[in-house]
Amino acid sequence: MLARCSSASLRGLEAAEVTVEVDIAPGLPGLQVVGLADTPGRECRERVRAALRNSGYRVPLTRVIVSLAPAELRKEGPAFDLPIALGLLLASGQLAPERLDGVWSAGELGLDGSLRPVRGVIALALAARRSGARALVVPAANGAEALLVDGLTVWPAERLDQVEALLADPRQASGCPSPPTIAAVPSADLADVRGQEHGRRALEIAAAGNHHLLLVGPPGSGKTMLARRLAGLLPPLPRSEALELTQVYSVGGLLRPHTSLLAQRPFRSPHHSCTGAALIGGGPIPRPGELSLAHHGVLFLDELTEFRREVLDQLRQPLEEGEVWISRSRERSRFPCRVALVAATNPCPCGWFGDPQRACRCGEALRQRYWSRLSGPLLDRIDLQVVMRRLEADDLLGPTGPGPAAPTSRPGTATVALLVAKARQRMVERNPGGCTNSALSSADLQQHSRISTEGVELWRQAIRQRRLSARAAERMLRVARTIADLDNAEAVDPPHLAEALTYRSFDQQQASDP
Repeated sequence: MLARCSSASLRGLEAAEVTVEVDIAPGLPGLQVVGLADTPGRECRERVRAALRNSGYRVPLTRVIVSLAPAELRKEGPAFDLPIALGLLLASGQLAPERLDGVWSAGELGLDGSLRPVRGVIALALAARRSGARALVVPAANGAEALLVDGLTVWPAERLDQVEALLADPRQASGCPSPPTIAAVPSADLADVRGQEHGRRALEIAAAGNHHLLLVGPPGSGKTMLARRLAGLLPPLPRSEALELTQVYSVGGLLRPHTSLLAQRPFRSPHHSCTGAALIGGGPIPRPGELSLAHHGVLFLDELTEFRREVLDQLRQPLEEGEVWISRSRERSRFPCRVALVAATNPCPCGWFGDPQRACRCGEALRQRYWSRLSGPLLDRIDLQVVMRRLEADDLLGPTGPGPAAPTSRPGTATVALLVAKARQRMVERNPGGCTNSALSSADLQQHSRISTEGVELWRQAIRQRRLSARAAERMLRVARTIADLDNAEAVDPPHLAEALTYRSFDQQQASDP
């Protein structure tokens, strides 16, 4: 007897429908899985048989063939345990055929018949809704995640025998709780940062326009402190972006069981020893890397010049396009990665090059090797390049003597976040699609930047004198537009462009002389 039921397989951030076909025929007892399943998928034979037996069902003592169609689509993970078990119950006459009509399912089976959570349930639920599925059966630990998708009936279950009860009487699932939203955790306050007014202003501009930021300075100058406060300046995640972020974490297997919508913007800080696959994403069956896990948030690369150059250069295209494509021989996967990049580094290996009071111990050749890991095209893509100086005693203790400086002299996160929100609202009202200034295309930038006649002349002069590339010139104009939005100005005037020019610290200087 032949039975069919529906499930899905992950392809990057999306899920593709998979039909699970189970055929019981005369022959030697055994269960064979075909259709390009990976090792965990092939191991389902033992899990399914044990789960059926320990749940009180009859295991057919005959030949069983399970086909996962389409065969050319690679399948990964143990999520097909549940649909295979349901198909086996249907094929052996232990489950009525009409109960599985229009029902999708996914879940890993324990040997005792319990259902364990799997990754990518949001993508699976979206695929089920597109196909017009009647309901989706998932492990109870994935229930809150699946319920985030509107317009789809979800049946969470703890055990295999409970699934049969839900299929027989769907009213038992009517009491499913609504998925809770994970509240954002307050981040460190910007008021804690002493001195570094230029860096604080750059952080405000980066938050308003979603611009990339490079901080260069000696040890202890506050680079990491500033970077860790950027996420708190960004506006709250709207539900659509929060759902997309949650989907990325679900596909990556990083969403904890019984958790739901991620409402806090991520802050990811990978170590400089990470590989290209860890940073960008990859693997035999591609998964999101740190770049995509920072989607709609902050990617912080501390000790930037300690990263391998070939790893850093892989960032160039994703930072430009806001998405990364990972190609394999059998498939091509897409992961979103619209991030605010913050990078920090010392000016040289010893950290004191350019300091007026401490001598640098590095030679010119060593500094050149140190900075050679940053290519010109990568620096071109970083909008704000800030040189930070060593903090003085007055910065640490306050200008009036011992003790902290007056709190009113340093605006906190809440105050700056309000300015950022107002600037972003102006961008939403002016820019096509409500995008930030950093995401404007070249055509939209020329049309909507509203640069004054005097500003155009200063911009042209800066391009000639600094010998800016076309990309760097456009990025400077985007930064100037953001500065004008923070100042509540309709047009980009020379003062806005002059300030934007101060954040291009490496256009005229050699990489060995930051």
